[in-house]
Amino acid sequence: MRIGKQDGAFTAIAGSDAESITVRGHDLCGDLIGKIDFSDYFWLLVTGEKPAPAQRRMMDACLVAIAEHGLVPSVQAARMTLAAGPEAWQGAMAAGILGMGSVVAGSSDVAGQFLVSVVEKADSMGGDLEKAAIESVTALKAARKKVPGLGHPQHSAGDPRADRLLEVAAELDIRGRHIEALHALAKVAPGIIERPLPINVSGAIPATILDAGWPVDAMKAVPILARTAGLSAHLLEESRRSIGFIMSHKADLAIEYDGPKAADRSN
Repeated sequence: MRIGKQDGAFTAIAGSDAESITVRGHDLCGDLIGKIDFSDYFWLLVTGEKPAPAQRRMMDACLVAIAEHGLVPSVQAARMTLAAGPEAWQGAMAAGILGMGSVVAGSSDVAGQFLVSVVEKADSMGGDLEKAAIESVTALKAARKKVPGLGHPQHSAGDPRADRLLEVAAELDIRGRHIEALHALAKVAPGIIERPLPINVSGAIPATILDAGWPVDAMKAVPILARTAGLSAHLLEESRRSIGFIMSHKADLAIEYDGPKAADRSN
């Protein structure tokens, strides 16, 4: 059974023959290995173009900012998986990556899509970002949804990672409509939602790298790549000094069963 598109069987990413490997038009061994940093290579692989210095530095800053944030759910999933299957690093890594969603780590993608929608709305109403931000946040409030890119349960006074990323963008002279949209949202949202909503790292990451030229439809790749580094550290530590079963036991103690009671069979 043929399902889906059947023509256009091409890829522009990589190819090889008996003598060489070509990646995005560059000879892997002659042009890239030992001659390009990994962040440059990541940008080249995804976009097909080598980044400018400012683009590379902004991407580096975002990757460093999101790589590690302690025992978040994705890390716990990875560590408990490795405790149960010590030989399966790939399974534990996959468990951690699969645990990245719209609430934790993957929220940069949600915020990025939202920023793009606010900019598009502003463009449709003469370029007024603040008006677009007000309409967008008001619609979220009516739908009882959170404002992507704003607020943090722990860093309630302000996410220091977000502040630093925006400082780096300013230092690199990276500025544009997405950063402006993020600031407009941060200005109007607290009054509409009626609580403090500082910019968080999931808002700063897409705002800065979108304005640096990163495609919004590849936004998910950034936290996934970054957290892979953090998960590697946790899995090595788990293999040497396991806490996976401790976390599992603590969860067992913390969660009380409130389902139906079993029938009394004493009689």
